[in-house]
Amino acid sequence: MKEPILEVSRLRVARGRAVILRDISWRVAAGEHWVVLGANGSGKTSLLKALTGFLSPTAGGFAVLGRRYGASDWRELRLHLGVVTSAFQQSIPPSEVALETVMSGKYAQLDLWHAGTRADRTAARRLMRLAGIARLADREWAYLSQGERQRVLIARALMARPRLLILDEPCAGLDPVARHRFLASVERLARHRGSHATSLVLVTHHVEEITPAFTHTLVLKSGRVLAAGPRVEVLTSTVLSKAFGAPLRLRQKGGVLQLAGAATR
Repeated sequence: MKEPILEVSRLRVARGRAVILRDISWRVAAGEHWVVLGANGSGKTSLLKALTGFLSPTAGGFAVLGRRYGASDWRELRLHLGVVTSAFQQSIPPSEVALETVMSGKYAQLDLWHAGTRADRTAARRLMRLAGIARLADREWAYLSQGERQRVLIARALMARPRLLILDEPCAGLDPVARHRFLASVERLARHRGSHATSLVLVTHHVEEITPAFTHTLVLKSGRVLAAGPRVEVLTSTVLSKAFGAPLRLRQKGGVLQLAGAATR
């Protein structure tokens, strides 16, 4: 069996008497694309903070490419974990053009203070084409839509050539058309097999955002793993009803997953 990109082993996070994450075990292998699903308060955000070094484990731990958190230089390891989150948006100067924002990802720096190399610019333009936003290269941040900004942040995260890209509720605040376009770009990225191929983790609580390329699902409830494994086995009406605490029925309409039930009416 190949070494996993990410391996989480009995991860526990507690602060005082509050236990935030309880014995989380999870493994992401190369070529897999995961959805982390759960209701509000299930532990999704806390798990993401732990994996990016902003929430220290109380017990257990995790490793990236076989190198364990706490025993390796995490500043270096974090370069293998790309993160796309709306929290970055407020730190980007309104006058910065999209190409510069993308290039800043190579240096893990917001508000890039130097011009970068010709190779950086070439790589950034290639990634913008992959994300479907090549036409936006010279557009200032202030004049990008929310959906365009999210796609710029995806291209930015890929500049460091991460082995794993985490999308933290990337559709929040998008209108239906923008969400459709954004998810189409995520689907293209998940199916890409070129030099920038990477495994994806989509953190969400909306099944409608799960595109066909996602192969596996991790479902959290009250800080625990409720279910984890291949999508076809885990993403079921029974599991989702337990996760959200209400009778739900999973269905597919026009290629899009939907939840139906008392809680969705």
